[in-house]
Amino acid sequence: MSEEKLQRAINTLKESGVRITPQRHAVLDYLLNSMIHPTADDIYKALEGKFPNMSVATVYNNLRVLRENGLVRELTYGDSSSRFECNLSDHYHIICESCGKIVDFHYPSLDEVEALAQRVTGFTVSHHRMEVYGICEECQQQKTVEH
Repeated sequence: MSEEKLQRAINTLKESGVRITPQRHAVLDYLLNSMIHPTADDIYKALEGKFPNMSVATVYNNLRVLRENGLVRELTYGDSSSRFECNLSDHYHIICESCGKIVDFHYPSLDEVEALAQRVTGFTVSHHRMEVYGICEECQQQKTVEH
């Protein structure tokens, strides 16, 4: 399945006139197979063994190109580092306040809230985002072990 997604993404880039470099291919493939919402630095560290001459700037540039072509979503949360994902479907995130882990979860779309916000404020609503915060199971277990 992810091979199909990768091929569709590559086709999208080619149709936009974007060159498919080995590094760009690797960044895209990594993101499509990642469930951790990695930072640019995470991606760099994961790929540096395969591409020893690649820089963090190369990763950022590739992420920018992928984002501009609608293939990647940039997530900005409490800390200063952006995280990236290829899951562009409507979904929400729960974020661990201890380790920063981000997990996707699905909930029936909150279209009614968007419609109400538009009606009450007169805004034209483009999108919404919901974040839930807590402590992940691993961090809860670690705290139990420490006490």
